[in-house]
Amino acid sequence: MHILMTGGTGFIGTALTERLVAAGHAVTVLTRQDRADSDAIQYLQSPDQISNDSAIDGVVNLAGASLAQRRWTPAYKREILDSRLDTTRALLGLIERLDRKPGVLVSASAIGYYGHHGDEILTEDAPSTPGFSSDLCHRWEELALQAEQFGVRVCRARLGVVLDQGGGAMEQMARPFRFGVANWLGDGRQWLSWVHRRDVIAAMVLLLERDDLSGAFNLTAPEPVTSRGFCDAMKRYKKTVITAPVPAPVMRLMVGEMADELLLNGQRVVPEKLQSAGFEFEFPSLDDALQDIL
Repeated sequence: MHILMTGGTGFIGTALTERLVAAGHAVTVLTRQDRADSDAIQYLQSPDQISNDSAIDGVVNLAGASLAQRRWTPAYKREILDSRLDTTRALLGLIERLDRKPGVLVSASAIGYYGHHGDEILTEDAPSTPGFSSDLCHRWEELALQAEQFGVRVCRARLGVVLDQGGGAMEQMARPFRFGVANWLGDGRQWLSWVHRRDVIAAMVLLLERDDLSGAFNLTAPEPVTSRGFCDAMKRYKKTVITAPVPAPVMRLMVGEMADELLLNGQRVVPEKLQSAGFEFEFPSLDDALQDIL
């Protein structure tokens, strides 16, 4: 297959590109970075560089400004939104003019789609509650779905907190433990729906390859944990000397609105549709994942 990818130089995109190339596929990455092509990877800076007669079998849309990179000022919230919607619109424009349409679009989203539900177990059919993250994901998914009008199969990948070495959330979450400090955020009862990066990559390959799969898919491990549960698991792999939870008011003072949206509240999400499709997780439990990562 020939796969076109946005966000292909990021934490998930880099690993997915490596997996696709290793399996014999060709990958074209749309990126603002100036990178040299390799035998199986072509880097382009604009979809305008792709001709109408190009043969593209699938599209993976991962691009978007990080939600956790900086404080959510009005300007940065607009950047978070626009970076996703503008890229998706550009892909729709490309798909519309291609002589032969891609078979599938795998478009990233996030479990923030659901909003806050306390201890409720959330499958792909769960309702959502209002909030910036939820509104962002709704608008992103609704735009991606417009590819269906061109006969493209659309899969919306609702990502949980992706863990692995070399970047991502794990880098921040593990930092206190490296200094012997065990901690959690707020009261520690909020749910953390995590997933190992290798399972994310395997799931995305499945969505690309299986013509019978479409719709929303939760890309989370089948066993979410609470913030305190994550702390307890980390202590089995890192020696700690003190336990120092970060109080909710301190988090709100440090990062503002992001604290309540991403850190002090969570979602208890399960991958019902992936498992119904026969997907088997390499790392179903947090202990499995941490043993590999740490």
